[in-house]
Amino acid sequence: MSDEMTPNEILDCVGLYCPEPLFQTRQKIDSLKPGEILEVLADDPAAEEDLKRLIKRTGNKLLRLEKKSSLIRIIIQKIN
Repeated sequence: MSDEMTPNEILDCVGLYCPEPLFQTRQKIDSLKPGEILEVLADDPAAEEDLKRLIKRTGNKLLRLEKKSSLIRIIIQKIN
């Protein structure tokens, strides 16, 4: 991962199921300053679509989405 994508915070939601990853991600994003980066790890099948909708709805930026087996890794940049 390049320096500009080094997360300021990592949120581990592995083992949590809807709606918990969504709620925790929203709280963590709200606590970040604009420009900071959050990495979210989740294994809930619903998390990918839920988090993509959250990012779009809140006006933040999806930098990367990776899936390995059941693990989803999402990198989000807070825009405002």
